[in-house]
Amino acid sequence: MASNSWWSSGYSDEEEMIFANTVVKAAQILMEEDEEEEDDSSESVITRQIRVNRDREAHEKLVNDYFSDVPLYNADIFRRRFRMSRQLFTRIADDLAEVDPFFTQRPDARNYEGFTMLQKCTAAIRQLAYGTVADALDEYSQMSARTTRECLYRFCHNVVKLYSKKYLRKPNAYDVQQLYQAHEAWHGFPGMLGSIDCMHWAWHNCPTAWRGQYTRGSLNDLNVLYQSAIFSDVVNGTGPDTRFTVSGVEYRRGYYLADRIYPSWAIIQQPARAFTPKRLRLCMYACLLLHNMIIEDKGRTICEYDENASYGNTVPVEPTQQDLNSFVLTNDYTHANLQQDLVEHIWNNANDVDGDEDEDEDEDE
Repeated sequence: MASNSWWSSGYSDEEEMIFANTVVKAAQILMEEDEEEEDDSSESVITRQIRVNRDREAHEKLVNDYFSDVPLYNADIFRRRFRMSRQLFTRIADDLAEVDPFFTQRPDARNYEGFTMLQKCTAAIRQLAYGTVADALDEYSQMSARTTRECLYRFCHNVVKLYSKKYLRKPNAYDVQQLYQAHEAWHGFPGMLGSIDCMHWAWHNCPTAWRGQYTRGSLNDLNVLYQSAIFSDVVNGTGPDTRFTVSGVEYRRGYYLADRIYPSWAIIQQPARAFTPKRLRLCMYACLLLHNMIIEDKGRTICEYDENASYGNTVPVEPTQQDLNSFVLTNDYTHANLQQDLVEHIWNNANDVDGDEDEDEDEDE
């Protein structure tokens, strides 16, 4: 006679009874655990739904402090706290409101009036300028950490989208010569294309599985320069001609001064708290864009923007030549020689200046 049970009919009646009792007992335990989890989850949901009665009139205080016709804090204090002029800030805020409805004031799902354009852009700029945690802005802006982070990432995304074409453009051959002349006149360094800093950015929330892929092992140190495409055109052979001569020696490529150049209060000096490389990249690009926009706003632009200007070669060189370009770019020997030639050049120029000053003093006597 066949057994109606779902387990093997080879078990004895006693064994079947023991097994059945075990299954029933296990089911009871699981049901009790599910009931406990439901109770806990319901309590947690109630806790999360408690509404903090934030003052949505914080906009008025912000306007009175910085944006009214006669603000409490003058233009100098505004520039120091926002790291840019009020005119540039409002220009960016207006542009963002046009392309993204997030930056306009709208009622939320509970029909409470939302945050204004000025509040959201201020929250983003304060995080970029000072590297503060999102929760630190709650008392003044009356904005939760979640909303503040959303303001930051939306702000960076739209700034990159709006201004990259102009303020993150690649220099053409004419721009390179302009940069050489300007930096040699200001700093005394021939062949200097510019300056780069913060090549390593500590990634506070780097997932364990990604350590080593984006960071230096357990240090969570994101190599920003390594992840960047700043030198890809040099390797591919598609960049403009950047040759220059210093101390009688011709070098094929210009250089950047790096490390410890910019102030230490920016967001890139603090451990990055984003969870994805894409958001980190957006924050970095936004910082670069804003830096260039601030330079332009101060009237210190070196190269004027020409959207019709041509840029270098368009066809990459052969892979073997790319390997050679990469080797030359990271050649320690060339780097050491360039340093020595720059030191000699600057030293000779300094002595020439001192000599001219001595001759002028003799003529005056």
